[in-house]
Amino acid sequence: MGAIGGWVAIAVATALGTVSEPENRAVWLGRQRYERVWRAMQRYTEERTASASDWIWALEHEAVYTLGWAGEVRYLHAEAREGETPIVRSDRGGQVTWHGPGQLVVYLLWDLRRRGWTVRQLVTAVEEAVVALLATHGIRGERRPGAPGVYVQGAKVASLGFRVRRGCCYHGVSVNISNPLSPFTAIDPCGYRGLRVTRTADHGWAPPLEEAARELAELLPGQWVWEQKGEVFMEEEEGWPNEQSRDQSDERGVRGEQESR
Repeated sequence: MGAIGGWVAIAVATALGTVSEPENRAVWLGRQRYERVWRAMQRYTEERTASASDWIWALEHEAVYTLGWAGEVRYLHAEAREGETPIVRSDRGGQVTWHGPGQLVVYLLWDLRRRGWTVRQLVTAVEEAVVALLATHGIRGERRPGAPGVYVQGAKVASLGFRVRRGCCYHGVSVNISNPLSPFTAIDPCGYRGLRVTRTADHGWAPPLEEAARELAELLPGQWVWEQKGEVFMEEEEGWPNEQSRDQSDERGVRGEQESR
């Protein structure tokens, strides 16, 4: 079995409950296309059982704008709508954001029922972990009531968005580390016009993303066992359209929404 097939077997076996004791597992996936990871999260969440492992999937994405399931296209400026960066309407909560190289993305595939958590407890735990991570490196982050995320000197450095299905969550948190900030000028980040955005590199901390991911995992609830392989364990499902056609279809749909307004 090849590397990709092996990782699929691990994920599916865990989802179907063949692991006798659920573990908290984590993996660094490197740079990935948004759509591919999103579909894999959906599949894992749909197939997992009460004995399935909780996972952290840490990675960076190729450049993409994403809208939440109820996100409004008006928060995409003409520069974004008419540009070359893909636009994907996802099923997470929240409005519009950007992902791309240099930004840490940490997806949490957790069984909230097993943890006895509400969504609010989840958001609070993740925000507090990011604040603690920043503090470790001399950066003062803060939470804002009613405005999920983490802020440094009034500028947003981390964004959150989740989806809960069958009592389990997926999607997660993005932290601006060394990524460019210019893509955020083409949107109203998280639906707030004029919201300033920052990155940790501008405050003296620009680590390798995998290093930052491991540090953040240490601050999240639970003990996490890191898988040593970094190979992609998502694979194309039989009957799915190819990734390029899915992305293009989503882009046409989002951009078409704006044209029809």
